Amino acid sequence: MSRILTSWLTIFLLAGCTSVNAPSIYAFGSYFPSWLLCAFIGIIGAILVRVLFIRLGLDDALPLRLLVYVCLALIIAITTSLLFFAT
Repeated sequence: MSRILTSWLTIFLLAGCTSVNAPSIYAFGSYFPSWLLCAFIGIIGAILVRVLFIRLGLDDALPLRLLVYVCLALIIAITTSLLFFAT
């Protein structure tokens, strides 16, 4: 009974993974998931914000720098995803 339930659950969860509905980008001769591009844009954005904070002198005043920059990267990535890939 457990195998049947696991099989049906797997089929149900993978039903939405079709090439028509999957958010993917054609680049370099292959399809990449859109979240990968959004994560890359978020990381680059956080690096640019860090450079800006260093020039403004705000970087030294941040209490938890790593957490702040990870959250900034996440915010930029989610915003990019919502702006470009939301249907």
